[in-house]
Amino acid sequence: METRRWRDYNWPLLICVVALLIIGVLALYSATLTAVAVNGAPLSTIFPRQMVYIVVGIMAMLFATIFDYQLLSSLARPLYIGMLVLLIIVLVIGRVSEGAQSWIAFGERTFQPSEVGKLVLVLALASYMGRYEGRSDSWMVQLGGLLTTSAPLLLVLIQPDLGSAIVYGMIWLVMAWGAGMRWQQFVVLAVLAIPTIYLVWMQGLDSFQQVRLLTFYYLLTDPSKVDFNAGYNVIQALSAISAGGWVGTGLTHGLFSQGNYVPVQHTDFIFAVVGEELGFVGGLVLITFEGLLLWQSLSIAEQSRDLFGRLLALGVFALIASHVLINIGMNLSILPVTGLPLPFVSAGGSFMITVLAGVGLLQSIALRRKRLAF
Repeated sequence: METRRWRDYNWPLLICVVALLIIGVLALYSATLTAVAVNGAPLSTIFPRQMVYIVVGIMAMLFATIFDYQLLSSLARPLYIGMLVLLIIVLVIGRVSEGAQSWIAFGERTFQPSEVGKLVLVLALASYMGRYEGRSDSWMVQLGGLLTTSAPLLLVLIQPDLGSAIVYGMIWLVMAWGAGMRWQQFVVLAVLAIPTIYLVWMQGLDSFQQVRLLTFYYLLTDPSKVDFNAGYNVIQALSAISAGGWVGTGLTHGLFSQGNYVPVQHTDFIFAVVGEELGFVGGLVLITFEGLLLWQSLSIAEQSRDLFGRLLALGVFALIASHVLINIGMNLSILPVTGLPLPFVSAGGSFMITVLAGVGLLQSIALRRKRLAF
């Protein structure tokens, strides 16, 4: 029985993860080799810590793979409530960094509840919608899913963390569509979202985030109106990527990467490091592996034996896809800067462990896509 089951293990998915982790380790080593923080502290200490996070993340992936994903449905409610509690706690005692109060500190270590919350939201929505198989396209179910998403999304927006709030919304949209959302429902909800977006712009975003969005708008329409300080991150990232040419300058040999010209190049703008030091070819390889991983995620969703598993896989797909599109998009100045890490590549413990655990859930679904005959 176990032999039959492990034949269904998704090896292409694992190969993509391993390849991306290797690219990420190389890029992060180079990105932190000579870079310093705003206060002048060296970032080289980030690299060994990230190796620990990767090991913990791989352990989480293996555990999630072995664990029967169907048993998670009964844990969805307490995990969802626990997520809301943590998101409230972080607003009270959280540490502020990069303008957002998103981290809970444990000595020198920090934990970001909004990152783990993305995977918990996937589980909560899959459990809720999965209970209504056959009628998950009803208004009651669709609105219930929207309300389930709204609570953590608003708490994250208050921090304020616009990027994560967008990811929460994308997770809901993809899963709702996967559950059978009708186009009429989509149109109605899109119309209702217009005043909500206006309120978020006026009341939910601070001036720093508004400047980021306006800078992106001016970069597309009239670059002469872009304030250099406001657009500095994007300008430097684009310059680094342009300097890489076809094959790059070589690891640890990038002028922009090693000269500390690209801010937060170990997280938000690590794609600029890849673009400069590994060139167009290196960036294309990275994007290809991210794309293949997302393709395998959709394949697992399609082959799932139940609605809960299908929605779970779609949620993990939406989580990873949102980060990939937004991170690379903001590095290339085709999307606004929202401060999201690149999956399997950027530094960050909470997110690395979250996405690797998500891959484990995908493998658990793949392993159990067939009912075993006795």
